[in-house]
Amino acid sequence: MKVNRVEIFDIHCPKRDVWNPVFVRIHTDEGISGVGEAGLAYDLGHSAAANMIKEIAEAMLIGHDPFNTELLWQRMLRESFWGLGGGPVIYAAMSAIDTALWDIKAKALNVPVYQLLGGKVNSQLRTYASQLQFDWDQQVNRLFDPEDYGKAAEKAIQQGYDAVKVDPIMYDAKGNCFFERTKLFSQPDMRLFRARLQAIRDAVGDDVDIIFECHSLPSVSTAIQLGELVEEFRCLYFEEPVHYLSADLHQKVADKVNVPIAGGERLYNRWGIKPYMQDLSIDVLQPDVGLCGGFTETKKVCDYADAFDVKIQLHVCGGPVATAASLQLETALSNFLIHEHHTYAIKEWNRELCVQDLQPVNGFFQVSDAPGLGIELNDEIVYRSPHLVVGK
Repeated sequence: MKVNRVEIFDIHCPKRDVWNPVFVRIHTDEGISGVGEAGLAYDLGHSAAANMIKEIAEAMLIGHDPFNTELLWQRMLRESFWGLGGGPVIYAAMSAIDTALWDIKAKALNVPVYQLLGGKVNSQLRTYASQLQFDWDQQVNRLFDPEDYGKAAEKAIQQGYDAVKVDPIMYDAKGNCFFERTKLFSQPDMRLFRARLQAIRDAVGDDVDIIFECHSLPSVSTAIQLGELVEEFRCLYFEEPVHYLSADLHQKVADKVNVPIAGGERLYNRWGIKPYMQDLSIDVLQPDVGLCGGFTETKKVCDYADAFDVKIQLHVCGGPVATAASLQLETALSNFLIHEHHTYAIKEWNRELCVQDLQPVNGFFQVSDAPGLGIELNDEIVYRSPHLVVGK
């Protein structure tokens, strides 16, 4: 079996201009194809990832055996030059390609991907509703009134979730978005954040878990300020309290805040997570299959984390292929904790991108037992977007 053609889709969603999942579909001379996704659907970088996939496909994929995933991963890492320096564009491209190759392997062997990763460990995957500050509805709404945070949480709980995640610091009292959260918060700021969390706790009761999200925007000082709220509301964990540009920052927060610390969506391989494992500053690791090197590398990362008693909640913020890939890996992980279902994942403009519509039932996912990832692109939709072809 040889790779003979590669399609890359840089998706444009007319109903959501800032949403651009990047899919790859790798074809073989035996008629089996596989799909993957780069983890840059949001903010900046999607077109760079699409073109990086094209360049890698031209240089390293056409004519090669898709079963040789380890060899091809090492070639992408070392022969790309940039792989040995790192960064989200090169690793997003590597991840999408690697995921598609595993999809091909599993289809050829007529098994789901999780069987090739060690088999089923988790038959039910507990799932949480993610990013309530954007609401939990068919529209993306910018929430700033504490009462609306409670209403969004109620919607999720009514669908069977028993855990929710929120970034209560993203918007000010008027709905202005802030990416600068490094300056010490005022007392009115802290009262606003507390009111939002209180509204959620009042809506869901004491038995539902709340995850406190920060998107790496605070400084160490403001993260420690927020830690008081994280402890007060008995949050399940404190996510991305600081950035990753200095590995020392998480340790200081972990020393000051008496709640598990989560992070890792912007750490791209086993070398990237090493200092956080060794200093024990992260309790819940959140690698993204679409950024961490696909199945070949992300499985190694998760197993490495297990040696430090660190649990796994994969970061899932992308198109349906990202969801399918994450479910396959989580099913095979002994240190799996919980699955992230982003509010974007319930939107029609995201769900229509693939034939299968992967949604949890009463707050739990069950992985597909179909061969491969168990998901296929919806050609009627994806061919409307810009796409590239390598090979014949």
